[in-house]
Amino acid sequence: MDYSSAFAISASGLQVAKLRVDVTAVNLANAYSTRSADGTQFTPLQVVAAAKRASAFQTMLNGAELLRGAEVVEVRPTSVPPRLVYEPRHPDADAKGFVAYPGVNPVAEMVNLVAATRIYEANVAALNAARSMATKALEIGGTP
Repeated sequence: MDYSSAFAISASGLQVAKLRVDVTAVNLANAYSTRSADGTQFTPLQVVAAAKRASAFQTMLNGAELLRGAEVVEVRPTSVPPRLVYEPRHPDADAKGFVAYPGVNPVAEMVNLVAATRIYEANVAALNAARSMATKALEIGGTP
């Protein structure tokens, strides 16, 4: 068994989960910001991930298409409209007294955070299981 590929697959899952946590943190941190330093409004972000495929050469050698973990395809802004809140005394209020906050849904972001955390934990468990199997395999060939 090739343990290095098991480690690489778990590592790629850890990287994707960590980026999802980071993007969720950015979205939550900016949920109540009305504008950035350059005056534009924050747009919530979304991580798009996909299965990482083996190269054409690896596929040719193995005779089947293999998956090699996960990879981030892109981090893109969402097309969620801003939330309008009536706050006539706010400095960024429009003529009608409404302030436009980013369309961040804190509940959905917390669900994303919990899911990413669970995915991270599952990849750590898989990494530890592969490490344990590799250690046991080395012990089998050792002296008593």
